[in-house]
Amino acid sequence: MIIGVPKESKIMEGRVGLIPSVCEDLIKKGHEVVIEASAGSQSGYDDDQYLQVGATVVDSKAEVFQQASLIVKVKEPVEEDLPFIRSHHLLFCFLHLAANQQLAQELCNIGCTAIAFETVNHQGRRVLLEPMSQIAGRLSVQIGAHLLHQPMGGMGVLLGGVETTDPGHVVVLGAGIAGYHAADVAMCLGANVTVFDIDEPKLQAVSQLHDSIETQLSTKGAVEKALKTADLVVGAVLLPDKHTPRLVTENMVKSMLKGSVIVDIAIDQGGCVETIHPTSYAEPTYQCHDVIHFGVTNMPGAVPRTASQALSIAIQPYVEKLANGECETDSELRLAINVKDGEIVLPALKDEFA
Repeated sequence: MIIGVPKESKIMEGRVGLIPSVCEDLIKKGHEVVIEASAGSQSGYDDDQYLQVGATVVDSKAEVFQQASLIVKVKEPVEEDLPFIRSHHLLFCFLHLAANQQLAQELCNIGCTAIAFETVNHQGRRVLLEPMSQIAGRLSVQIGAHLLHQPMGGMGVLLGGVETTDPGHVVVLGAGIAGYHAADVAMCLGANVTVFDIDEPKLQAVSQLHDSIETQLSTKGAVEKALKTADLVVGAVLLPDKHTPRLVTENMVKSMLKGSVIVDIAIDQGGCVETIHPTSYAEPTYQCHDVIHFGVTNMPGAVPRTASQALSIAIQPYVEKLANGECETDSELRLAINVKDGEIVLPALKDEFA
């Protein structure tokens, strides 16, 4: 099977679907890889590196889609990608269709088969989402700490403080992979950290990072109280294959400190904050009720080399299976199909759009 890797079209998205070393492994196993020129350049991989491992570099996105049957990319197709997708294509990438019914319908209209990284379930783990969740969790606090600086519009708080000052307060909503890593970074910076979840074992895992991290079962009242003293709020809530529930209401945002910051990692699935909307790295923030909102939908795209390496290695076994024609015979891949033959086939998405 010919595997195609187009250059990402999303604004300021520097990741690449497959790094050269993974392409080399696939080629040694008998597959062909066609990659669009400069697709890996922002991740630090030039065209020569792909040519050296036996990949074919083509000049245009159209050539990638014309030659390849399996399309491996990072983010969901944007408007300029859609004209190139055909019914025979097998699309493998992040899709997050629960928050994008329009794209789901467009893929149905095309008739392609689309498998989302985030819906691949291996023994209860979203193994292809996990590396990006780790990166997004860590980035959320780094970004939030920067946005709290007064020149960025923030209240002028140093999260870790110094000996004679109070440290900043970071509230993390969700104790999954992203929330765990956000809490870890916030704690290492010296902030006071409060983590909410409805899953006690997850809260216990986070509390073991450091005894100074406060964990609480998530209730509306408890979250509302914590937000009133929060300098930084990280939304890290995930309901697999479904639109993220809005845990933070507009009234809660109104009660937050002037110049505080919200970073909503869950924005890919719709966001867990009522006042959040998607942004890009071109214009990453906006203010609502004097609170800075950061809603970039491709957060790991800020560190494309790290993110491309982590993602490419994670997806390699599944790309091999797809290239070997195991889309229907491998149970993990079959159950991860979102769209096929003009229909939404993932049960959770059917329920979401019903």
